[in-house]
Amino acid sequence: MSTRKTISRLVTLGGICTAVALAATGCGAGGPAPTSGSAAGTVNVLVEAGGHAELTGVAEQCKKDTGIDVNFVELPYDGMFNRLSSEFSSGNVSFDVAALDSVWLPSFKDAVQPIDEIFTDEAKKDIFPALVKEANVDGHFIGLPAWTNAEIILYRKDLFEDAKNKADFQAKYGYELAAPTTWKQYQDISEFFTKDGMYGTDVKGAVETEWLAHVLQAGSPMVLDGDNVVIDNAAHKEALDFYVSLTKSAPPGAAQVDWAAAQNLFNQGKTAMTRFWAHAYRQIPKDSPVAGKVGTAAMIGGSAGVAGVPGPWYLSVPKATKNADSAKKFIKCAYDHNSLGIESSLGLASRISAFEKYQDQPGYESFKPLIETLNGKATATRPATAKWQQIVDTVLVPLLQKAVAGGDSATLLADAKKQIQDLLK
Repeated sequence: MSTRKTISRLVTLGGICTAVALAATGCGAGGPAPTSGSAAGTVNVLVEAGGHAELTGVAEQCKKDTGIDVNFVELPYDGMFNRLSSEFSSGNVSFDVAALDSVWLPSFKDAVQPIDEIFTDEAKKDIFPALVKEANVDGHFIGLPAWTNAEIILYRKDLFEDAKNKADFQAKYGYELAAPTTWKQYQDISEFFTKDGMYGTDVKGAVETEWLAHVLQAGSPMVLDGDNVVIDNAAHKEALDFYVSLTKSAPPGAAQVDWAAAQNLFNQGKTAMTRFWAHAYRQIPKDSPVAGKVGTAAMIGGSAGVAGVPGPWYLSVPKATKNADSAKKFIKCAYDHNSLGIESSLGLASRISAFEKYQDQPGYESFKPLIETLNGKATATRPATAKWQQIVDTVLVPLLQKAVAGGDSATLLADAKKQIQDLLK
């Protein structure tokens, strides 16, 4: 399961299936299939739930700016991938713009057209470096990052600021209790708060992203370095051993813990810290025992510094659309009014300036750490291979589940290398 798929599911559960004031379609699985370019000045935009919420404000503003109507077609994550695969392969598309999960770009790169004109030098300075790199395929930009995310540190500010906790921590570890910036500090603090029915952190054995962020922090590309499988190198083992070391300070059953479980544990006050997607800060329920007690910090760093794995979605124009001019105007609107996404339920953007516009406002304390993490020198997007999701589902997640259950890390990584090499043949 992709990270973004999981986030989309969490957001959907939060109730963002809102009506669109424009020429909207139904919200839910399937959705009617419009005809590409069926009306002059109308663009059909294929989205999943999170994208629908993110782009509604942009669509309304684009109507005012350009007169272009937007007809959203909303599909569930799996259904959207199937629709894209089917229509791209047939060469007969029912949409003019599609919001693509970044892990889909390698699969659909030949079916979408360049939008180089949007990526001016000024624009490239305002988009996080890893996203600029990922959007460029074979020398052309094929998708505008409409919104992005990354894991940061959420921690119990009330516990960290407690005088007794501060004194006890100082006495035991020899340095001041504060939001962690390194692996060692994260280990120490996790250990310290594991007492009296509370755990210092969670360990998510059912998702791969967090471990891969630690791989980047250890100084290696994730899994692949070009065409070479490097999952068995020293950095991967170091990151895996660190990840597994935290299980002694985490709730039992780590192999089954996914994003939803970890978020619930933190919001219920069962963990003192979590590494989690930044948007979760604004989704802490008001009746949660931790509401108003949470601090934020950038993702921890290893020997290569702070690093995270971005979770962007891209707006792309299919080569087969007959409405390319209007489609590109809508994407330009999405860039110009990118900050409107922050007012949505998901509350994200892709432009650095959009996040900076809100970062000092109450309620948006997660944005400065998010900017720092996304600007980290070692931050990188996932390997550009159409087999990525298959690698995740059949190799990486099973590897993690065995590792957190006590498996030998070197043996597991060696086995994983062979499996991935076989998948890529």
